[in-house]
Parts: sequence; C-alpha cells; structure tokens
Amino acid sequence: MTVPERSRPRKAARDERRRQLIEATIDVLAKRGYASLTISDVSRRAGLSMGIVNFHFDSKAALLGDTLKYLAVRYRDNWTAAVKQAGDDPAARLYAMTSADFGEDFCTLRTLQAWVSFWAEAQSRPAYDEMYGDEEAEYLRTLEAMCADMSRHGNYHRPQSGKLDARVINALTDGLWVALAHTPPGITRSQALNALHNCLAAFYPAHFDANGPVN
Repeated sequence: MTVPERSRPRKAARDERRRQLIEATIDVLAKRGYASLTISDVSRRAGLSMGIVNFHFDSKAALLGDTLKYLAVRYRDNWTAAVKQAGDDPAARLYAMTSADFGEDFCTLRTLQAWVSFWAEAQSRPAYDEMYGDEEAEYLRTLEAMCADMSRHGNYHRPQSGKLDARVINALTDGLWVALAHTPPGITRSQALNALHNCLAAFYPAHFDANGPVN
C-alpha cells in the first residue's frame, strides 16, 4: 500500500526523534554506565521532554533494547561496507573486515563504552544475546568463511583453520575493544591495529606482517 505523501514527513520526524533518543542513550551509557542510566538522564541529554521519551519508548527496557539493536545494525553495516569496497582478493577482504572494527569514525570511546556496558549486562539478560545474536552470527559465519578462503588461497594447511582462526581473531578484537573502552584507554587505536596485524601475520605470514597487508 502506498503511504500518503502527507504522512511521510511525520514518519521521518518520528524516526529522527527515536534516533535522537537512542544516540542520547549511547552518550549516557558511556558517561554513567548501564546501572546508573535513567530515562530522565536520556531526556536531558537529548534535549527532549519526558513526554516525548515516553511516547516513543514505553519503558527503559524498550529504549535500551532498541539502542542495542541500533548498535548491532551499525556494526554490521560498518564491516559489510568495508568488505564490499575491498574487492575480490581474499587477503584484502579479510583485512577490510577485521580492521573495520578500528576505523577512526567508527571506533569511538562512547560507542565502545556503550558496547561494553551491554556485554556486562548480557550475562544476566539472555534477551540481549537474542537482540544482536543474528548480527553476531552473520559476522562469525562471514569471518570463518574468509579465514577458510585465506587458508586455501595462501596454501596454509592447518586443520579447521577457518573456524579456529576466526574465533581467535574475534576474541582478540573483542578484547582490544574492552581495552580501548577504558578511561583513559589502556591502549591506542594504533596499538590495537598493530595487535591485529601481528595476529594476521601469525596465521598468514605470506600476506600480512606487523604493518598490515604485504603488498
């Protein structure tokens, strides 16, 4: 059914308000943490009334759930865009996917701190795993396939290298995000990338070294 033209600006305004509230929630999570976040904090940060917050989200749980989903979709969009631009070379695609986690525009302190807040809560809130489980599963499937393709392409003969390499790389990048989320950060983005380079070089030494891809 075609949406009447007059209703589209209203929907755009509603979507923008929701996005504004979610972005404010990310800010508050980064500053105060999950346990201390309140709806009034989000309202003040967004510069919107409590009535507007309640109109878009009927509970704190709904607001936090949508914020987590928003972060998960942004994460998926970030790495998929990087892979799309990388072309067909297996090493270039693998590097694009893994280094996208540390892009200057994406890997920001507020984003990382929000993610770490959700990770800490996920242990006691199984619903959070479900909210971003599809995106996480897609990431791991793609990473495993890329690692397997890299092993075939480079003649790296190791049993189950695709799955095992992907798990190690994923664990490393998660750990680096936690280190970067500290205030002050435990490491720099440059050091995080260097750690990724060394990991890739250990698995695929003909294609990567401590500086990144070998040209």
